[in-house]
Amino acid sequence: MFEAISPAVVRAVMQRFGLSCRKSLGQNFLVDSNIINKIIAAAELTAADLVVEIGPGLGALTGRIAGRAGRVLAVEVDKGLLPALSEMLAGAGVIEVIEGDALKIDFDRLVWEKTGGEFGRGRGKYKLMANLPYYITSPLIMHLLMNHFNLSMIIVMVQLEVAARMTALPGTKAYGALSLAVQYFTEPKMLFRVPRTVFFPQPDVDSAVVRLSVRPSPAVRVASEEEFFKIIRASFGQRRKTLLNSLTGSNLGLDKESFLRALKKSGIDHARRGETLSLAEFAVLTGNIMELKGEV
Repeated sequence: MFEAISPAVVRAVMQRFGLSCRKSLGQNFLVDSNIINKIIAAAELTAADLVVEIGPGLGALTGRIAGRAGRVLAVEVDKGLLPALSEMLAGAGVIEVIEGDALKIDFDRLVWEKTGGEFGRGRGKYKLMANLPYYITSPLIMHLLMNHFNLSMIIVMVQLEVAARMTALPGTKAYGALSLAVQYFTEPKMLFRVPRTVFFPQPDVDSAVVRLSVRPSPAVRVASEEEFFKIIRASFGQRRKTLLNSLTGSNLGLDKESFLRALKKSGIDHARRGETLSLAEFAVLTGNIMELKGEV
């Protein structure tokens, strides 16, 4: 049956199964019950919920999710952890452990197949929870959002710096392409900080838990999401450059004079920098650039 996690338990389990923490996978196991309780509360779980957990590790959070949710699909990339995880979660019948790389998984297809069509693909919405290492955070968040998976909520624990980027406002140092993507698809809220001391082994930085409430529809309307995010990425390609110079140096297919016209029509000073533009301003600019390119 599920066993409470502590540094001593982690050491014992890892030793028994001949395992070691893999720095390449960012393996730092959460060993603080108070933080786990706060994460569970943030997810507002009910017996009707299906939860996908990415990176269950040794199941510290997984077992607690299973105590509230109707069903849990736990996706673990480290094959070596699976026997230990299965032992830690023995008897928790609502949990299914799946070996896989979250960056390559079509989560709607996965939950559709695992629930017989009850969730995913335009049917029931599901929740996703994860403790993400730095190297995978931005790619995975973009994978979840850009594929329009049928999620209602994402609860992630990430490095504090990344949490700041996800929730940053225009004109701040942390504001960038990730901020815009997250805020386009969701309403993000940084819930609380997590000190490095609650992990074993202890990482080098503090973390934070962020709740992303998925919007019923994006925050702004755009003619093409693909073009919208191309323009955003180009605008942040070289942060010290003006918006006009950043766009001109991109591969968006217009010359400097055309970009100048698009900016003027959008009511945006060409000397501004990308990090000062709001979602709404990027949406207007996208429409005007596409119009000049003959794409709308």
